[in-house]
Order: sequence, then C-alpha cells, then structure tokens
Amino acid sequence: MSISTLIRTGLELRRLRSRERWSRAHLDSYQSRALDQLRRFAYSNSRFYRIFHRGLTDRPFGELPILTKPVLMDNFDELVTDPSVRLKQVESFLAGMAAADKFLGRYVVTSTSGTTGRRGIFLSNAREWASYLAPFARSPVWAGLAPNPARPRRTAHVVSTVPWSVSARAAASLGTSFSSALRLDPTEPLGRIVEQLNDWQPQVLTCYASVAGILASEQLAGRLHISPELIMTVAEVLTPEQRTRIEQAWSSSPYNVYGSTESPIAAECERHSGLHIFEDVIIPEVVDRAGNPVPPGEYGDRLIITVLFRRTQPLIRYEISDMVRLAQAPCPCGRTFGLIDEVQGRVEEVLVFDDVNGGRVAIDPIFFEPLLGPIRAVAWQVVQEPDELVVRFSGLSDDVSCEQVGEMLKNSLMARGASVPVVRVLKVAQIPRTDGGKAPLVKSNITQATRGIFRSAVGNSPDRL
Repeated sequence: MSISTLIRTGLELRRLRSRERWSRAHLDSYQSRALDQLRRFAYSNSRFYRIFHRGLTDRPFGELPILTKPVLMDNFDELVTDPSVRLKQVESFLAGMAAADKFLGRYVVTSTSGTTGRRGIFLSNAREWASYLAPFARSPVWAGLAPNPARPRRTAHVVSTVPWSVSARAAASLGTSFSSALRLDPTEPLGRIVEQLNDWQPQVLTCYASVAGILASEQLAGRLHISPELIMTVAEVLTPEQRTRIEQAWSSSPYNVYGSTESPIAAECERHSGLHIFEDVIIPEVVDRAGNPVPPGEYGDRLIITVLFRRTQPLIRYEISDMVRLAQAPCPCGRTFGLIDEVQGRVEEVLVFDDVNGGRVAIDPIFFEPLLGPIRAVAWQVVQEPDELVVRFSGLSDDVSCEQVGEMLKNSLMARGASVPVVRVLKVAQIPRTDGGKAPLVKSNITQATRGIFRSAVGNSPDRL
C-alpha cells in the first residue's frame, strides 16, 4: 500500500468510527443526504442511469429499478462516469495485470470469478479504494487491536492470490512497511501452508472460512503451532461447526466479515451476535423474488445494495444473490447499524430436484449444515451433478460409514419431497477449490441453461464474489 493510500484509509476509518454511535435518526438522515448526492452525480455523469431511471429521477428510492450484474456489464461503457474507461481495454488489462497494477495508472480493478454466471468487473479510484478498505478495518478495532504504525502486527492472509480478486488486491494493499504481511494461496499444499504459518507466527490471521476450519484442525492435531490474537474469516459462509472448531483451537471466536467485490457489507463486533451492516457505506435491502421487503427473522431471496461511496461506477439498487436474514433484536453492543444474524448463501447454491408429484422442489444451502456439520470430518462439500448428488468429506473419521451418511441424506431429502437420484459419499484428501481458492459448501454442476427452467423456484440473480 502506498503511503497516500494508507493515509486515506486511516482517515476514512476515523470517519467511520465516529458514526458507529449515531442515533437511528442521525444515520437515516446521513443516508438520505448521501443517496441524494449519489443520484445527482449519476444522473449528471452516467448516460446509462439517465436512461435506466428515465421518468424516475425525482421518484422515491424504492421505485427505482433493480440493477443486475448482466445489465451492468451489458452497459458498462455507458454506466461508468469516466469517458476514458472502456470495457474492452479493462478486460485486456485484467488479462495481464499484476496485483499492484492500476488501470490507466489510477484505477484498482477487481473482478468476480464468474463461476456462477457472468463475470463482473469493478473499478475504484484512490478515494473509492480507501473507502472500500476502511470498513473491513473495523474488525481489528472492534477486537481491541487498533492500528499502531509504531508496532506493526504480523499478519497472514490465506486468500486468493489471483491478481484480479478483491481478496488479493485488499491483501496487497494492506501489506505495508507499517504492517508485516504474509500472503498464502489456499490452493497451496496444506503442509506447505502450515509450515509457513509456523515460521511466520502471525498475530492476525485472515482467511476463507473453509481454510480457517482446516487450519483449526491442524492446530488441534498438533501440526500447526500459532497463537493469533485475531482470526478473521472472509468470503465464505462460516458454519457453526467451523466456528466451534476455531474456538477450540485458539480459545477465541473468529470475527466473521461479509463483503463482495462490489462493496464491504457487514462484520461482527466483539459480541459475535451477528454481522453489523455498514449502513454508513451502503443502503441494504433484503427482498423476496418480487423485490418486496422481507421482515427481520425471515430469509430474503436476494440482497439489494446501494453503495454510497462509488462514483466511477455507481451502484444504485444493485442485486447480490445472497440469501440473508436480518436479526429481530439489536446487538447488545449498542451500535446503531442493522444486524444480519445469518447468511445462507447464494441463490445459485440452491439445489433443485424433481419432486414426487412431477414438479420441482428447491433445497436451500442451509438445509445441509445441520445434517453434515456434526459428522466427524475436517470439511464437507455437496455437489449436484445431472444424474447424482456427490458428497465429499476430507478428514472423515474412520468410524463413519459413507453408505449410512448417503442413506441419511437421501431420506432427509425425500422427507422434503425431493425425488433424489444416486447419492455418492466420498472420502477425499482435500475438498476441491476454485481457481480463486474457495471451497463452496454447496454447488451445482447443472448447466446454467438447464437451471434456467428452474428460475421460478429459486429466483433470478447474478453471482457474487
């Protein structure tokens, strides 16, 4: 990270901290002013928004259309507010970029992997990038580890090192002369990761939730010997079983952070009672398939965010395909921000089966956790193939019968009305990871074209980081 980025991020973090004890009325007033400024800027500088919101520029926020990733990418050149930015040139830049490179010398470029649909590309100028990084820095502060340039902490990031991934860009930006950082790729052999962490002895460990669970098992097995003061889990759903294992390994609960390539979204505070939504950075909306608000205590079918700090690429009522549930009670910490008490996963992770009556039945990702989480294993994954359901376990205990697990899962699915094909349960050395280093708990390998006929059952949303 350059000194200028460090200063910008630090100043932005200070501003963010000052907002955490605002009253609800103060926060609502701030959001309203910031939204008005964003809309005026977009209408003045983005040809796309002048057309997309035609006839609605003076209408209430909730009447504006929802922006999807395919629409954004189809209209990329007209949506961005810098006329020198063109999608073809950005794509060429991505193909050969290094982690520290900037497009046109001034834009940090990040991209989604496109594993569940269309790839999304996002640009941030220096101010926007600092505004992106600063909310995530709240977690160390909430954990009691405020930044101290005089005493830099050794940090280890076990996240994607693919240059265009937001994890890699953020980790590269956070590695400075004021913060000693080790960056490891989750796709490296586990033994090599353990060896380097033992040598480095990180004080702060940031990694994908699936990696944190595996490293906790290595610590409990006596092969990993580290004592981090803070564990931050990112980019994947953190399961109750993973959290428990991490707590057993290090006598400390992880700070779960929730973000996307488009924006930071939420993070846990010291009470670990849910994820505080960064409502001074985004305006969140949890909605059903029709776009209607969903009350606290119920899962929405998608999350809509308006990113208040983006100007190069404004995101107004932008759809993220995550199914989240707002908490019904506030966090006892007293912070005003709304609280997410559960992130279930993406709409694209919903598995769709024939039902016994000839229709379709959708199985949410959260269905599998209480069934497979308690099984004695290091990690698990469910993959829907066209003709079978494949369940993989790494580190599965020798006394666990794969046949019995398969039968249990099949019976549970049938009880939900699903006509289940073959269920195959496999012991594997490691759960397969994507090119970006993630290990999704639930995924479908049914083609997007085939899944298209199921949209009425599971909603219609783009993918996320």
